[in-house]
Amino acid sequence: MKNLARLFNSAILSILLLATLPLGAQTVSSLDPALQARIDRIAQQVLAQTGVPSASVAIVKSGKLVYTRAYGLARLQPPTPATPDMRYSIGSISKQFTAAAILLLQEDGKLSLDDAVGKFVPGLTQGDKVTIRQILSHTSGYQDYWPEDYVMTPMLAPRTAQQILDTWAKKPLDFEPGAQWQYSNTNFVIAGRIVETITGAPLMDLLTQRIFRPLGMKSVWNSDEAKLTQADATAYYRHALGPLRPAPKEGRGWMFAAGELAMTAHDLALWDESLIAQSLLKPESYKQMFTEVKLNDGKGTHYGLGVDVTERNGHRSIEHSGEVSGFVSDNQVLVDDGVAVAVLTNQDAIGAASTIARLAAPVVAAFPASPEEQQAIDIYHALQQGRIDRTLLAPNLSDYFTPEALADFQSSLAPLGEPLTFRQTSTSLRGGMTFRAFLIVYPDKHLRLTTYTYPDGKLEQYLIAPAE
Repeated sequence: MKNLARLFNSAILSILLLATLPLGAQTVSSLDPALQARIDRIAQQVLAQTGVPSASVAIVKSGKLVYTRAYGLARLQPPTPATPDMRYSIGSISKQFTAAAILLLQEDGKLSLDDAVGKFVPGLTQGDKVTIRQILSHTSGYQDYWPEDYVMTPMLAPRTAQQILDTWAKKPLDFEPGAQWQYSNTNFVIAGRIVETITGAPLMDLLTQRIFRPLGMKSVWNSDEAKLTQADATAYYRHALGPLRPAPKEGRGWMFAAGELAMTAHDLALWDESLIAQSLLKPESYKQMFTEVKLNDGKGTHYGLGVDVTERNGHRSIEHSGEVSGFVSDNQVLVDDGVAVAVLTNQDAIGAASTIARLAAPVVAAFPASPEEQQAIDIYHALQQGRIDRTLLAPNLSDYFTPEALADFQSSLAPLGEPLTFRQTSTSLRGGMTFRAFLIVYPDKHLRLTTYTYPDGKLEQYLIAPAE
């Protein structure tokens, strides 16, 4: 009990220390105005389409934070516009901070990723076999204690990390360690307890001293211990298509190392800067965090340590989404391109944050178009103006583009304006020609373009329809 009291008192001290830090300027605006306008358009149209009350967005370009802006209403009553100074819960994005804490302890020589979890947290199912690497990569087999996208009645009451582990981490495993990948919040409760067992202090102490303070992340708040303030975004949810309502708050202890953090998008972007620069951990630690963990049979998981590891348009992306009651977040870091997009929203069970991030990231990165993409884009722009360059067309396609067809293309495409993204998605051979499919993305509409091209470069087809 004495040790528990020490942990509790230290946790409260961490909250107070973070709360009293001056936030400083959270508004940044050094991005090219034309690019700012595109980001604004993405965020505003996605909010309008989904009905999510607000979004706070931060953009990193060339490895530096260049833009922050908030959109919509952080609070509906009284109507309160969102600002970049407001904090939102980031949910499971917290997991990468817990993973970083484990990696820091490995750098200190206090543990190894290949240590069994039972070395630090006794009594867990197959604790002598499951490794720390497996809990950080969701390949352990421990059952998830919170797969639902809502707060269940038992979660309104407080619960300790040990109580969560006693209930879920002492059940039979869902699969043998390393045999499958299955997302489980329970894994990160174990990881958090490992940190606290080794340090003898709350997880937030290590995070504050070795991550948040060095990176200047002054807004961070432990929303597992205390609800966000009136100066921050309000959490909302809805039943089906009903009105937005204030979301219930989870009881203390339920989020812990799996989703306890809240902060501004600005400060999450400072973390993203450090991921791109690899400035906080040793290079080997970043390598382990960013490397896809393989299953026992050699199959990939698309997951590293606390992060999704994937590709966007052929570019490596380290990313994660997060959700707790009333909040959804998404963080995408194109580490090799020096680009990151952090998006925080204040309504749960809806993917507006991920939609904004996935639309904005390639726009910020400005991936160069292939020659085939550029030709398709140029033709698209011409058709929006009711024009077509017939020197590019084979006879059949030239006949297809009658005055009526050109008028229909112009009247239907011109009002859409500039697409957010225009990318080739597939290619194949057929009928002595090359078939290509393209996806044309607007915030509220996706179009599919299909083309056929002869070996001499002449186009036999250029058709546009709604994407299924």
